[in-house]
Amino acid sequence: MLDVRRVLLLAEVADHGSLTAAAEASGMTTSAASQQMSRLESETGQPLLERFPRGVRLTDAGAALAARGRAIRRELRAAQADLDSFARLDRGTLRLGSFPTVSASLLPLALTRFSRKHPGTRATVRSGVLSELLEFLHTGETELALLWDYRWNRIEDDALTLTHLLDDPTVLVVPANSELLDVPEVSLTALSGQDWIIRADNHPVADVLHRSCRLAGFEPHIAYESHDYQEAQAMVAAGLGIAIAPRLALTNRRNDVRLIPFGTDVPAPTRRILLAHARNRTPTPAARAMIAILHAVAGKFTGSDLDRNQLGSVRRSPGPRTHR
Repeated sequence: MLDVRRVLLLAEVADHGSLTAAAEASGMTTSAASQQMSRLESETGQPLLERFPRGVRLTDAGAALAARGRAIRRELRAAQADLDSFARLDRGTLRLGSFPTVSASLLPLALTRFSRKHPGTRATVRSGVLSELLEFLHTGETELALLWDYRWNRIEDDALTLTHLLDDPTVLVVPANSELLDVPEVSLTALSGQDWIIRADNHPVADVLHRSCRLAGFEPHIAYESHDYQEAQAMVAAGLGIAIAPRLALTNRRNDVRLIPFGTDVPAPTRRILLAHARNRTPTPAARAMIAILHAVAGKFTGSDLDRNQLGSVRRSPGPRTHR
């Protein structure tokens, strides 16, 4: 196999007409350039240069090889231009993994910022449950993924680098005229007589409700099983029961329900929102840019929509109370 660097040097010799000028263009001494040409001739098994007191002339074999060297040089320069464009985020694709709650809250803002700052780079998103998101990362189908966990199902995977973005606390969802808005601090224990709206199909938030209620000493009475958070809010607004949900799931809150933080007697679980990438793959420039944007955006979703004084001052509609 020919040494490509020597072939490229031969192309410089052909372009400049002398070893001295080629050596200067290549950042080496004339002696070093002459040695490299001699080694290239040894590799090819035939003379490539005819040396004269005032310069050199390429043999037919040397001219043919120099032409190949020019083609290689063009391809290498094109390759460098490609890499430079990816580094500048002028082109390329960023593959993300996400889950519905985050896709409906902080991710749209992050994607908007990314596209405005780097319009040449296209972002794609694959949504899935936790096990699918982990598989996407392991197989390389996504470069970054937004994940979640609770204290009882911490993600422990040595193949991943995990970064904490924010904490997403569990909140209570009640009708806008609920008497619970008058309580200084809502105790989960005091809610044992309530009817509950729960997520169906073994959804993680259903597990959160059952775990929290058991810690408070009771089993929740389930009045309705919903298939998404908008449906759950609608049933709460209709007075069918109350619900719990991660705060990020309620970014698009109905105006006829209110959110209440829990008291501290039996704290409702807080889930972690995590950003992950494969440990054995260095993040691309596009991934690094998105990581920075996601951290900045995450700060805007900490503590929002939970001002206790604002909730307590909401004017309630008259009529009978909606909970037993």
